[in-house]
Formats: sequence, C-alpha cells, structure tokens
Amino acid sequence: MESALTARDRVGVQDFVLLENYNSEAAFIENLRRRFRENLVYTYIGSVLVSVNPYKELEIYSKQQMERYRGVSFYEISPHIYALSDNTYRAMRTERKDQCILISGESGAGKTEASKKILLYYAVTCPANDHMAALGDRLLQSNPVLEAFGNAKTLRNDNSSRFGKYMDVQFDFRGAPVGGHILNYLLEKSRVVHQNHGERNFHIFYQLLEGGDDDLLHRLDLDRNPQNYKYLVKGNCPRVSSISDKNNWKTVMKALSVIGFSDEEVQKLLNIIASVLHLGNTHFGEGEEGETHITTETQIRNLEKLLGVDGSALREALTHKKLTAKGEEMISPLNFEQAMSARDALAKAMYGRTFTWLVEKINQSLALKVNSKGSSVIGLLDIYGFEVLQHNSFEQFCINYCNEKLQQLFIELTLRSEQEEYETEGIAWETVKYFDNKIICDLIEEKHKGIISILDEECLRPGETCDISFLEKLEGTLGGHPHFVTHKLANGKTRRVMSREEFRLLHYAGEVNYNVNGFMDKNNDLLNRNLKEVMCQSDNQILNHCFRREEVIDQKRPEMAATQFKNSLMKLMEILMSKEPSYVRCIKPNDAKQPGRFDEVLVRHQVKYLGLMENLRVRRAGFAYRRRFEAFLQRYKPLCPDTWPNWHGKLADGVSTLVNHLGYKAEEYKLGRSKIFIRFPKTLFTTEDALERVKSISFNVFVLIRFIKGFIYRHEEYCPENAYFLDHVRYSFLMKLSKNLPKNVLDRNWPTPPPSLVEASEHLQRLHLQNMVMKYCRRIQPEWKKQPSEIFKDQKDSYPQGVGSCFGLQTWCVSQINLKIVQTLGNDKVQYGVSVVKYDRRGFKPRPRQLLLTNTYAVLVDRTKIKQRIDYNALRGISVSSLSDGMFVLHMPNEDNKQKGDAVLHCNHVIEVVTKLAMMASKIDHVNINPGRVSSTLTVFCLSCSTYHLILSLFSPTAPRINST
Repeated sequence: MESALTARDRVGVQDFVLLENYNSEAAFIENLRRRFRENLVYTYIGSVLVSVNPYKELEIYSKQQMERYRGVSFYEISPHIYALSDNTYRAMRTERKDQCILISGESGAGKTEASKKILLYYAVTCPANDHMAALGDRLLQSNPVLEAFGNAKTLRNDNSSRFGKYMDVQFDFRGAPVGGHILNYLLEKSRVVHQNHGERNFHIFYQLLEGGDDDLLHRLDLDRNPQNYKYLVKGNCPRVSSISDKNNWKTVMKALSVIGFSDEEVQKLLNIIASVLHLGNTHFGEGEEGETHITTETQIRNLEKLLGVDGSALREALTHKKLTAKGEEMISPLNFEQAMSARDALAKAMYGRTFTWLVEKINQSLALKVNSKGSSVIGLLDIYGFEVLQHNSFEQFCINYCNEKLQQLFIELTLRSEQEEYETEGIAWETVKYFDNKIICDLIEEKHKGIISILDEECLRPGETCDISFLEKLEGTLGGHPHFVTHKLANGKTRRVMSREEFRLLHYAGEVNYNVNGFMDKNNDLLNRNLKEVMCQSDNQILNHCFRREEVIDQKRPEMAATQFKNSLMKLMEILMSKEPSYVRCIKPNDAKQPGRFDEVLVRHQVKYLGLMENLRVRRAGFAYRRRFEAFLQRYKPLCPDTWPNWHGKLADGVSTLVNHLGYKAEEYKLGRSKIFIRFPKTLFTTEDALERVKSISFNVFVLIRFIKGFIYRHEEYCPENAYFLDHVRYSFLMKLSKNLPKNVLDRNWPTPPPSLVEASEHLQRLHLQNMVMKYCRRIQPEWKKQPSEIFKDQKDSYPQGVGSCFGLQTWCVSQINLKIVQTLGNDKVQYGVSVVKYDRRGFKPRPRQLLLTNTYAVLVDRTKIKQRIDYNALRGISVSSLSDGMFVLHMPNEDNKQKGDAVLHCNHVIEVVTKLAMMASKIDHVNINPGRVSSTLTVFCLSCSTYHLILSLFSPTAPRINST
C-alpha cells in the first residue's frame, strides 16, 4: 500500500481506513468507483479485501504476479487476492495456527473465482513434489466438477453456486499442501424439479445432452434437445451465450479422471443424471374412482435399466405409500397431486444424495494419505451471499440466515482482533458502537420461540396443517418483535406492499419479504418409505450407498431440513471460530455483467448488507494506520538526519525521534510496545509527501555513493564499506541463476559466480543436477523396474549393487535435449538417455557419448552430432559378461552398409541400460550373459577381429590372439 500512497489523488486510497471522511457511505462508494474505472478492482479495509468483479480479463493473475506478491509484506504493494493468500499462508507457517479465508458476496460478485485464484496461488507457489503436484491438480479439478453438479444459471448470474462450500487445505511442516477436505451446505434441490423463468437446472444436465457422444446418449435413451425434458423446460432457457456446455462437458470428464473416478463410477453417475430426466417425464393418469396410474411405461423401463431397480416395485412406490398404524402396515393409494409430489421428491432425493456422494468421493481423493506431523490448515469458505429476489422462499430464508450468522461472526472476530491488538500494544481500547445482529439470529434460531422451531413444530403437529397455519403460528408467537412483520401485524402503508402469504424480516442488510408457500413441504423434505426401499435394492452402487437399508428400518423421524441446516451452520461457526480469519468481500458492479459499468444504487445495497461501513467504523475506532516500528522507521528514516542512514539505538526511540522531528502532535499518534499508531490519514499523507520530495534526491545519491564505495573495496574482506555492493552482486548472480538454470543434464552451461559465491555455486549446481535426475526417475514406468530381476538375477556379479542403483540418481533427464539433436530426430521422441564410453574399432580409443533411446532406434550422440544410428529391427543381440564390468556389445550386421558394425560400449549402469534397450527393442530374449572370466567370454561377444583385440587390450593383455580370419 505504502508504495502507491502518492497515487491516491488519481485512484483514491488503497485502504478505506485512510479515508478522511470514513463515516460517509458516499465517500466510500466514490473511492470504489474511482479505482474501478482504473481497473483497480481490489481495495483493503485494514486486513479485509474488497473485490469488485470487473467482468473482463485483467492481466494481473500471471505467474509473474504471483512471484511479485510471494513473501512480500501485506501492505508493501498494491492490494490483491494474491497478497491476502500469501499473508494467510505465511501467518499459518510462522504462527503455526490454522487460518481461514471467508469469501462472501451476492451471486455474480465473483466468490467462486476468488476461491479458484487462491487455490491456484497455493498450487503454484507452495513447495511441491510429484505427489503434491498431483494433489494440487485434484484440488483445482474439483472446481469444474462441483460447478457442473452444484451451479446453475440464475437471473443474477450465469454460473451461480447453488450450494455452500467450505474447503480445508492441509499443509505439512514444510508448507507443502498434502491433503484437503470439502464440506457442502444446503444444495438447492428444488431446482432439480422447478426453475424460475429465465433460469436453468444444474449445468450437468445440459452438458450431458450437448457434449455426450451419440453412443452415450443412445445408451442412456436420451436425445439432445433439452426442451424434451420436463425438468429442463420450466425456465425456458436451454442455452446461455456465455456458457459452452459442450466444452464444459469435456472439462468435467477430464476432471473426473484426474480426481480418480473410475469408468464404472462415471457410468453409474451418468445413469443417475439421465434417470432424473426420465423421472421428470414420467406422467400419471387418474382412473374413474380417483386412483392414480402411470401412463408412460417407456420411462419406467428406462429407469429400471439405468437404476437397476425392479420396475413393478418402482411403479407401485410412485402411486402408493406405506403407512404404519398400531404396528400394522397398510398400503394407501396416492391421488394425482400426491403422486406428482412423490415423483419430484424422489428426483430431488436422488440428485441431492448423489451430490453428497460426489463430495465424499472427491474428499477420498484429497485425503491426507500419510500421517503428517505438524500439519496446519487453511480453510476456504465460498458460500452464497445475501439474496433479495422478487419472490423469496425457503431457500432464501436459509441463505439469509446463514449470512446473519456470518455477519455476527465477522463483527465479533473483527472487534476481538482489534481489542486484542490494542491490549497487546498497551493502548487504551475505545468502545465502538455497532449494530449487534444477535437479536435477528435469535429470532430465527432460538429454541421453542424461533422461526425454525415453530416451522418444525407445525410440520410435526397432528391434524390439518398448511403454510398459512404456519404463518398464523408465527404471528401468534412473534407478534410485536421489532424485526418481524406480517400483513396482519403491519401498518396501513406496509400492508399495501405485502401479500397475506408473506412475512417480513428486518435483516442487518435490509428488509426481505418471504412467501410461506412451500415452506412446510421443503422443510419436511420427506421421501415415502416404499420409495426408499426400492432405491435400497438398486444395482447402482452409488444409489445403494446413498440409500441405506438402516434408514428404512429405523422408525425415528429424521431432522427437518431447516434444523439440519441450522446444526451444520453451528458446526461451521465452531470451525471458523477455531481459526484465524481473513476476509474477501465481493461486490457486483452491475446486474448486466458489463465491464466498466458501475451501478451506484446496486453497489450501495451490497456495501450495506456486507457490513463494510460497520467494519470500517470498527477499524477506525481509534487509529487509521498502524505499523511495526522497524517497518515505519525503515520507510521514513530519510526524513530525519538523526535516523538517516541508520538508527543504532532502540527502535521505539528511533521512531520517537523521527516523529518529533516531523512535528507530530500528541493527539495524532501513540507508541505501543512494538507499533506506532497514527490516528488521522492526513498525518500519514503529509509524511508520505515529504518522503517523495526527498527520496528522488538524497536517497538516490546515498545509494550511488554506497555502490561506488563498495566497488572500490570489492576485493577486500566483507566489511561495512563493501557490504552493500557485495550483497548486490550476490543477489544479482542468484537472480540471474534462477532464470537461467539448465533444463537437462546435457546442458553444462552455468553462470560464472562471483568469488564470494564459488563454493555455494558448486553446491547449487550439484543439487540442481540431482534434482533433474530425481524428477526423471520418478516418471519411470513401474514395469521397467521389474525387468532387471528377470534378465540378470543370479547371472551377473554386479546384480545386487547394480539393481539397487537401477533407475537411481545416475541417469539423467531427457525431457529436453540439444535443439540440433531434437531437430534431427524429428518426431522420434527420446524415451531414455545415459552417458556411455564408446571404443573405436580401430585404435581402441575411448569416446564419450550419450546413448539415446527412441521408440524405433537408438543413437550415439557426440554433443550436437549423431555419430551412429542403431535400428532395433537390425539389432541381432546384446552381450554382457557375468562379471562386475560395465562392458556391453551391441551386435549389428556387417553386411548392412547403413550400420557401422558392432558397438562396444562401457557404462557404469550396465544393468539399467541393457534392460531398457532390450525392452524398447523387444530383444529381451536376445540378451546374452556369458559366464566365466572376461578373457574366456570375450570371443563369444565379438563378431570381428578388431573388436576382439580391443576387448583383450582393455581387460586381458595376456590372452591369446586369434587370426583375423
């Protein structure tokens, strides 16, 4: 932040805490607008990040940007999601305390995108090995899967999350991600059977119809037109211009594979999705006596096939229900409306439970595989924002209740952290006035008196009950509550804008009218017992897992939907309270999703219900700015001759000397135990302006003088005169090295280090080489590792040592080789390579070479030239001795002019090399291991006199010679 304070006149302030008129909502929104127009979409409120959705791609999310924020102090550079991510990560590492990031905002404000960017930042910047890289892939790939099954197009957002998600990412003692776990909340199951006009069902239905191939759709008995399915036509919006269902289908299928779903599991999963569509197309008719029967037998046959259930049992369960009275079981027929409700209830239950299974399966893939001592956690909460629609029902009631709880937590934790900081620093805490929304939370969740308790009681009460009787019960119990209003309880003005079927809650974020129609059914969320029995007997393993037989046997009534949600929300609050929180508040600038458009009325509404002004008032209760002594002194020491260039006393004394020189008044600041607190932004801006004036002159001159002086003393031992220069030289070398590291072991280039870094450079070069080798070795196919035992066991003396080092650190990486060699090889990709010594057939001179193996031939390479090509189909055999030498001979036909005859080679890893070559050339049965002394076996090796004499000269000078014929 401080690096750009002087840009405040053009782009406002980067931290709302520095707003002079911090009580003005208009000033707050104007600051947001100015920054938004400059594509500065991030602004702080202290440690809270406010994010405005730009609705366009910005070039601020590259890997270079990630590196820019990595390890940098939170306020050192401009606000960014990466800064918050990095600050949270470093707090977890240094303080060894679990962290959480709470992301909130209304649909379309960019919450899901924010969570993706945080996960991507950790995946790219955290330490990793191959296992952790795979975990990072699974973490990232879980997003498109959860979006496909849990997101939908709504009137406000084309990719709206219709469930809440909390994800824990586990890190080991080194700070590397080692596991993850996801909790899901309140999937909007009602969307499966009904959508408002202009909205869609969950994405996966449209992706399947648009992206699935013809064979798949034929197997599922589906056609591509979504208009042919009742559950997809309610919203009259089969396609969305901003969404490619076909491309997203490919992404989801790939993601399922990466996460670890088997082909069979994917098939069973798609069977269920298709069955939901067939269930929606199941129609009923009424007989003369009012009995209900199914009129679409084709759909029942499809369901029977796809779900693996008994068709007649399913037919019976959709038109009848089982009742138990006085211990006796009775079958009662359903009327037309009841049968339709039973069908829809089954569709919602199948989809909802399958979604829960999907999350469980992802969790198995992300689970910590080994016990990691000293592990820490960063939690990510991406949950629905406050919703005020034209028609608000049970789902909006639950969503807004969740936001009330989060706001309560937000204010409590913010106040607590502020108060703790003041107490730690020994500064008197000034009481802050704020709206405590506990009264609203109690109105909803209080036992026996709250709305949820009354709703449950009405659902369980015997006799005739309905949504209107529930509303009447609310009026009788809650009448007179300051935050509860109905048509009956309201004054004349309010009655004109409220229907008789609504109740109004005065939330912290504003007034919301809820229509009670559907509250009872959605809260009951019951499925007929006989339908559960049919699902329990399904051959589909997913459904068999989701519908447990114990559930049918257990006569205990399950908790109502609202109570389940309340209990899961309480557990979430406990999780969040146990962690150190960070916050991302997402704002949608306009409803049309247009870049550059800023709707002030819409933004003001969000600023209110996100509680941003409340948060700002809490943060500004005492002081606008606080920094640790060392950071403040380091930045502003050029402004005082007594602190420039260095202060050698106590930090507190240095800060005191500096502010006294600047003329700070007593009411403008306070010194804590480790921080300075500045009350007014104006004081800070005046200090910053003074710094800008002197920085361009004295600061740069001083740096130049230090640099010149250091150059003069560069050959001396490290001392104050040359410390700055030598540090700069070392830093420059290391930065140059980090950008020019060799990509493979053939590349021997290495920057020349300065004298003070020669030893360190050698260590780094050796470690980098070992690292390249290790990465290559981990990619070696497991079946290659088994081959040495089959070929060499008990046949070669060096087997015990050789196989132990086989595929070890001696081999080198072939992911990239010399460009000229790559061009020469063309499309033939190098699969393996090793350094060897080749002995000339004439003169017996040893030649260092690299042996490269492709899929069809091997080549011997001298730096940038291919010296010999060995076609696998021409290779007659491979000979080695049974002794501990590293010699091997590749036998080639002499009559072939294209070949150069036998190749006599030496390698320290002969077992590995011969194994790989034999496998790739399909010559495992042509490996000849000759027993006995080298001198007595070499005759078998050689097909030419020159080769024989070469080997003799190397190993057995006294062996008898043979005639060249």
